[in-house]
Amino acid sequence: MKVCLTCSTGGHLTQLEQLRPWWEKHERFWVVLDRDETRSVLPGERITSPYHPTTRNLLNAVRNFRLAMRTLRRERPDVVVTTGAGVAVPFFLAARLLRIPTVYIEVFGRIDLATLSGRLCHPLSNLFLLQWPDQESHYRKGRLVGPLFPAIASSPQTASDVHG
Repeated sequence: MKVCLTCSTGGHLTQLEQLRPWWEKHERFWVVLDRDETRSVLPGERITSPYHPTTRNLLNAVRNFRLAMRTLRRERPDVVVTTGAGVAVPFFLAARLLRIPTVYIEVFGRIDLATLSGRLCHPLSNLFLLQWPDQESHYRKGRLVGPLFPAIASSPQTASDVHG
């Protein structure tokens, strides 16, 4: 299987990195800003860098959509997987047009409100995964899988315990 992993840096990248035992078994490429942080988390990985800023920038959304169409046509992944944010939307739209399945994982840190990229990608997703039960009320086709962070997953804490 060939996988396109796309996300923003920071916590979004950290959450996809938690899935390493799964994605390292597959051919893959990343769409994430090519920064020192990215290279330290993903040494040796193939990275395509989107136009920045990726969030709430209409010109770059259009540019990233064109990048998505070119990249997905060239690479022909079997699935596009993301934790958000801004770069996820143009890649999910392109994947939908190219009939490539998509998996969106709603972020760990957003519990009480739906994220903007989550709201935009929800209708484009073949599988929409949630980390907290509280997120189920925001996404009708969301599927609860639990936290990606092993320490949190094995803890008896609830979402409100973690976020006060």
